[in-house]
Amino acid sequence: MERIVTFVETYLSTSALPKIEWTDIIEILIIAYLVYRILIWAKDTRAWSLVKGLVVIFVFLFMAVLLQMNTILWIVKNASMVAIMALVIVFQPELRHALESIGRGNVLSSFLPQDDSRHLDMDFTEKTVNEISKACFEMGRAKTGALIVVARADSLADYTRTGIDVDALVTSQLLINIFEHNTPLHDGAVIIKGNRIVSATCYLPLSDNMALSKALGTRHRAGVGISETTDSITVIVSEETGRVSVAMKGKLYGNVNPDDLREKLQAAIVKPQKDEKKFFWKKQRRDNEG
Repeated sequence: MERIVTFVETYLSTSALPKIEWTDIIEILIIAYLVYRILIWAKDTRAWSLVKGLVVIFVFLFMAVLLQMNTILWIVKNASMVAIMALVIVFQPELRHALESIGRGNVLSSFLPQDDSRHLDMDFTEKTVNEISKACFEMGRAKTGALIVVARADSLADYTRTGIDVDALVTSQLLINIFEHNTPLHDGAVIIKGNRIVSATCYLPLSDNMALSKALGTRHRAGVGISETTDSITVIVSEETGRVSVAMKGKLYGNVNPDDLREKLQAAIVKPQKDEKKFFWKKQRRDNEG
C-alpha cells in the first residue's frame, strides 16, 4: 500500500505535473490523431492481434513498475531492442502496405505542380467500360470465373511482369476467350491499362483482411488484395455463383448489376481535374508570362 501511495505522490500529484504550453496541446492532438490512424489501419490486419497483445504487456509492465519487480524490468529493458526488430521483420508486409498507403495519399500533390503527361496513354473510354461489363455478365451467365484489374494512376508493372504479355485492344470477345476453361491464359488475372489488355495470367497479392467473409475464395481475396496495395479497380466473376463483384480501395462490392459495374468503372476514366490548388502554380506562371 505504501508503494502505491508513493507512486501517486511522485508521478500523479499536481505538483509533479509540468507546465503545459499551447504547443504541448497541439503536439498531444497530433500524437492522438496518429495513434488513432494506426489503430484504424491495424484493425483489419494481423497487427490488430499485436496491438491487443501490447496492451496486455503494458498493463503487466505498469504493475511491475508499481510493485518494483526489478528482475522483470531488467529483462524487459535488455530484450526490448531485439523484440522491436523481431516485430519489424514479422510484420514487414503490413508496414510496407501502410507506407504505400501514405504514399498514395498524395499529401504534396495539392501544393506542387503536377505532370499530366502520364495521363496521355491512359485513354480509358466509355467503349472499354461497356466491353468489360458485357464480357463479365456473359461470363457470369456461363459460370466462367474471371479476374480483371483496371489500372489507374499507380503502376502495376510488378504484377504485369508475372503474367504473359498480350497488348491487345479490349473487347468482350477477347476477354471471354481468355477466361474460357482449359485455355492457356484462363488462370490468373488480366490487367488492363487504358483501352488495352496489357497482360494475362498475372499473380496478385492476397488480402489478409479479417473482415472478409470466409466463404470468399482465392479469386476474390486476390481482387481485394490488389485494390489494397494500388488504386486499381478489380472486377471479379465468381465461378460458383456467376455473380459479379468489384473491389475498390480495399473494399468488396458484391453482386453488382450492369449499371453498378459501369458506374464504378467510370472512376477509372482518367481525366485531369483542374482544381484550384493543383494548378495554382501553373496558373501563376502563365499570368507572369502574360
